[in-house]
Amino acid sequence: MATETEEPPRSALPPYPEMILTALKTLNDKNGSNKSAISKFIESKHGELPESHSSLLTAHLARMKESGELIFLKNNYFIAGPGSPPKRGRGRPPKPKDGSAPDPKPPSSPKPRGRPPKAKDVVAEAVAKATSGMPKSRGRPPKKAREEGGDTDAGATPAKKGRGRPPKVKASEGTAE
Repeated sequence: MATETEEPPRSALPPYPEMILTALKTLNDKNGSNKSAISKFIESKHGELPESHSSLLTAHLARMKESGELIFLKNNYFIAGPGSPPKRGRGRPPKPKDGSAPDPKPPSSPKPRGRPPKAKDVVAEAVAKATSGMPKSRGRPPKKAREEGGDTDAGATPAKKGRGRPPKVKASEGTAE
């Protein structure tokens, strides 16, 4: 009954990053080693490998490439040397910092940004509130109503204009010549 709960002992395989680095050092190809060469070396050295060996190898190679331990060039992997530049992320690189270049942000500008606030005219405000019970309304004032008997031609109501261009007026026959 104790045998059912116990797992079979796992083979003592070294970690994948260690096996990959050993393979690259042993193969020592000047053009680097591709994934299949690394896989064949690991299979020959460490006989029994898990069924998911190819996917594990791919994942570990990608992780080591992203971390900067390996360099991937022309479908081959190289061990990153101590003098190699660090792995750069995606996107535009930052500008180099010069000691002689001025700071991009000045400490504090003497002039404040944005529109200055309106001056509080206490006297004018007090007079406006005193004369009218309500404060002055904001925005566009409402239209004033037209007077009915105002300055129109002989009291006739003006014709309502339609929308768009007016029709062309035809000349009458008596005024043609």
